[in-house]
Amino acid sequence: MNDGHEPERTFAALPPSRGRGFASSWWGQAWLKALEDTALDGEQLKRGRKLAREGGVGAVSVRPGRITAVVQDRDSTAYRSDVLLQRLDDEHWDRFLDMASERAGHIAALLDREMPPDLVEDAAAAGVDLLPGIGDLEPECSCEAWDHCPHTGALCYQVARLLDQDPFVLLLLRGRDERRLLDELQVRSTARAVRGSHAPGPPGAEPSGPARGVRADEAFAARDILPPLPAPPPLPVEPGPPASLHVETEPGADVDPAALEFLAADAAARAFALLADAVTDGHERRPPAAELSPDQDAVRLAAAARPGTLITARLATASGRQPAGLDAAVRAWRHGGAAGLAVYDEEWLPGPEELARAQAQLAAAWEEGERPHLRAVRNRWTVVGSDAQLRYGRDGRWWPYRKERSRWVPAGPADDDPAGALAGVSLEA
Repeated sequence: MNDGHEPERTFAALPPSRGRGFASSWWGQAWLKALEDTALDGEQLKRGRKLAREGGVGAVSVRPGRITAVVQDRDSTAYRSDVLLQRLDDEHWDRFLDMASERAGHIAALLDREMPPDLVEDAAAAGVDLLPGIGDLEPECSCEAWDHCPHTGALCYQVARLLDQDPFVLLLLRGRDERRLLDELQVRSTARAVRGSHAPGPPGAEPSGPARGVRADEAFAARDILPPLPAPPPLPVEPGPPASLHVETEPGADVDPAALEFLAADAAARAFALLADAVTDGHERRPPAAELSPDQDAVRLAAAARPGTLITARLATASGRQPAGLDAAVRAWRHGGAAGLAVYDEEWLPGPEELARAQAQLAAAWEEGERPHLRAVRNRWTVVGSDAQLRYGRDGRWWPYRKERSRWVPAGPADDDPAGALAGVSLEA
């Protein structure tokens, strides 16, 4: 039944349909209306409807212009029955494809196995009749009836059930199989988008406005047709190496290859950290990190650089710090990131509430008589008679410091308990 070149789909025989209608979709009902308005003998259609309901229609073959099935009469006699529907020519298909590619909602509906009325109406306005009308369903049967007989009627009723499930059955009857139709729609949609993005305006004219978008109802219609996203790939063990800059061409006078390689490696490390954070549970509930200032970012970069290199010296200049000051800032960054750097740089006066909370924490941190003698200057509590200090952060945490070569430097990470923060710092003078 196929010459090997035309597309064809074969549907297994459907089970009996006792107690239910043959079409629930509006396009399936339109198919049956075309049948019932065409047939001259209503009794023949009643017999055909009963045959279909009892499961007398075998496997249904659908190809351009023709549907075919073997229908078994109630006396078990088998008849080959065909129903013909005129195929659309290339010109009509061009009109349909141009029309459908203009609206994403039409494509979305077809992908969702739907045929909305506006698609059929837009096609009709373009001169393309998708649904059959009176006289369009032409019967052929081996029983040699000249009108719709019970066998071709039964076949049409069964096809209405197939159309309910998949309107591409109708489009195949009209001459295009699903894969070819969707491929052609994609090509035209892409070409239309490219033409729109490159369309020239009048000489010297400003763009007339934003690019034309997709209607909200069309975007909403496409919400359930996209396949689920694939599972994310496994996280790499470590960031990949940056591209090698060892090439034959000498760098320009204003290009520092070592600095460029350092920045590339840093970008890879940051991308790796962002990816690792994105695939952890609860990522969507965590607020994004605050943007760093140029000074903070210079310290962050210095924390990743090798000490004593030219890059470190350049970063010290960029951050406005002397080398010793940058070294201390790097320690603060390594212990607490931007929060730790802020505690190193800022000296602030706690308000009454913050001060009361800090003093309560200090009072509760040591047993009676064990608390070291602390001298407070703004948010800094220095242990009298030693090179140790506590700094109170704006977040209510305590940061340990020690004095090295007459400079206070970070000595460890923050702690909610001032005694715990000071535990790792020697209190000896």
